[in-house]
Amino acid sequence: MKGYCENIEARTLGNEDFRRVLYTGRNLQLVLMTLPPGCDIGEEVHEDRDQFFRIEEGRGIVYIDGAANRVEDDFAVIVPAGARHNVVNDTDRPLRLYTIYGPPEHKDGVVHKDKEQAERDHDNDEWTGETTE
Repeated sequence: MKGYCENIEARTLGNEDFRRVLYTGRNLQLVLMTLPPGCDIGEEVHEDRDQFFRIEEGRGIVYIDGAANRVEDDFAVIVPAGARHNVVNDTDRPLRLYTIYGPPEHKDGVVHKDKEQAERDHDNDEWTGETTE
């Protein structure tokens, strides 16, 4: 196996997609996200997985079980399994981040150009156990 080894900051800053799955292992998944101004990921709860967020560019708010956490470049956030959460871009510039799910959340290789596409594909996007390699 080769694993994943790239400049994650460059990949994140260059990402224009709402969601882009870069790598899926058996226990972790790496995903890029870009939230345009005024966009959010949508409030959600992952009962069986933890999630890590790293903000590379922009500012916003990460809500975890109702608590508002202001975030900006270089912030890291961990959302424990079972916590209701949302990431909101409340500025006029894109919010660029990457997230790591443990275990994976989405099908390997998924790309959603915008939030609307992600919402339409939601029922067909669940991880089925397939890994990148």
